[in-house]
Amino acid sequence: MTQADAVVERLGAEYFSDPYSAHARLRARHPVAPVIMPGGMPAWLVTGYPQARAALADPRLLKLPKGWRPEPDSLLAALELHMLSSDPPDHERLRKLVNKAFTPRRVEQLRPRIAAITEELLDDMSAQRDVDLLASFAFPLPITVICELLGVPVADRDQFRAWSATIVSSTVSPEVFQADATAMIGYFRALLAARRREPADDMLSALITARDNTDRLSENELLSMAFLLMVAGHETTVNLIASGMLALLLHPGELTRLRADRSLLGAAVEELLRYVNPVNNATLRFAGEPVELGGMPIGPGEVVLVSLAGADRDPARYPHPDRLDLGRESGGHVAFGHGIHYCLGAPLARLEAEIAFGGLLGRYPDMMLAVSPDELRWRPSTLIHGLESLPVRLAP
Repeated sequence: MTQADAVVERLGAEYFSDPYSAHARLRARHPVAPVIMPGGMPAWLVTGYPQARAALADPRLLKLPKGWRPEPDSLLAALELHMLSSDPPDHERLRKLVNKAFTPRRVEQLRPRIAAITEELLDDMSAQRDVDLLASFAFPLPITVICELLGVPVADRDQFRAWSATIVSSTVSPEVFQADATAMIGYFRALLAARRREPADDMLSALITARDNTDRLSENELLSMAFLLMVAGHETTVNLIASGMLALLLHPGELTRLRADRSLLGAAVEELLRYVNPVNNATLRFAGEPVELGGMPIGPGEVVLVSLAGADRDPARYPHPDRLDLGRESGGHVAFGHGIHYCLGAPLARLEAEIAFGGLLGRYPDMMLAVSPDELRWRPSTLIHGLESLPVRLAP
């Protein structure tokens, strides 16, 4: 297929609730396809597994448009100067400064605290028969962990939930985005100023004093890093826990299998990452020069969206990809990305999910969905794929 032969598909609001059907349709036509995303942005959407892996590791696909930098005093400078939106050599410098906090060994040390938070939340739910599992458990667990890790007051977590929902939304107005993003950055400015006056044993304090050789983070880099760690540090895991539990409830055979054999928990987390893919599409990439991807010519400056959810349901890589199979060999999935931007928080997300699913299955073995699946609503985002709420009945 040539670029001239490609049919440009316009993705509508249905893409938010069911991206998988769109990915399958596009992949059958071509694994690298031109689309108009909800909101009107033209992009090349990559839905094939080998093409996605290639794109995620291609240095010609940049995280910032070639030659572009945000104005120093702009809101974008406070939001975009983090490692996920950076290209080499800035990327290596920024990532190195936080890498030590997320090594598997350091993350494993958090296990007792994560288990304690999980038990507290499970206890809090026990007084109710019907709960919104997302609001009562899937959200507060990872947001509490990342708040404590960074040094953000846990009491402010609901405010961050609202700000984060705005940041990842594909339908919010520019005015609302501007207002909420400005409020969040203002919050971090004040918190960083407080940590400069009174350092604490937390990651924000460490970032303030961090040096890579003699290179201190600029103020905008500090703000951007705080923003990234806070939002990315909970969004993926919130949606993994909620969407993963929904998938299990909708596949009672696999749920029974997991309840009967807890040794499957690690494999179950990997299969759920592949199956529900909390991050639907990786963040934007821009062709820095002419690129051929999957046989499609992509021009300089054009936007490339790598569909992690699409790649992980490519039947060429995973037979019967739309079937949840906890015994499947799910290795190699790209739920956390691939290449230099592979998710730094992957060990933490895996640990939180393992403890969360184990706790829920142990405490509430008879949990069931409290509404029809058709009544569930999905967040209006092309970046993440997550539920608005998850009503469940804890016991018959």
